[in-house]
Amino acid sequence: MNPLKHAQGLSATIARIILGVIFVMHGWQKLFTNGIDQTRMGFESMDVPAPEIAAWFAGIAEFVGGILLIIGIAVPLVALILIIDMIGAIIFAHMDAGFWVNEGGYEFVLALIAGLIAIAVAHQGALSVDAHVAKRFSRSRNR
Repeated sequence: MNPLKHAQGLSATIARIILGVIFVMHGWQKLFTNGIDQTRMGFESMDVPAPEIAAWFAGIAEFVGGILLIIGIAVPLVALILIIDMIGAIIFAHMDAGFWVNEGGYEFVLALIAGLIAIAVAHQGALSVDAHVAKRFSRSRNR
């Protein structure tokens, strides 16, 4: 294997796992620690449209999406869904607070979006389901 491709795959795997853990924890918080009712009330206070649907979407997208990132399943699609979720977070939860995270701003959310973009287009490496599916698909097309 090409050493550069191997390093890229390893880097993508590490980034996927780190981002995945962050999203799992945030989704867990929305779904289980705080619960959907408290998450919905928080979304209502921020004037999020359809706060109950948005609370369920954010909680499930972050929790399940984080797990899928860790495993490496449908990474580009999952990244897109989480980017949409994070754009909502910027618009409704962080924009008015400015840039800096310590002031409630969108700095951290932008970093998450940057990481999601990077892993969405990266070679996922051997430690992802996507890589194994792609390899198997490639073999079947070459027959």
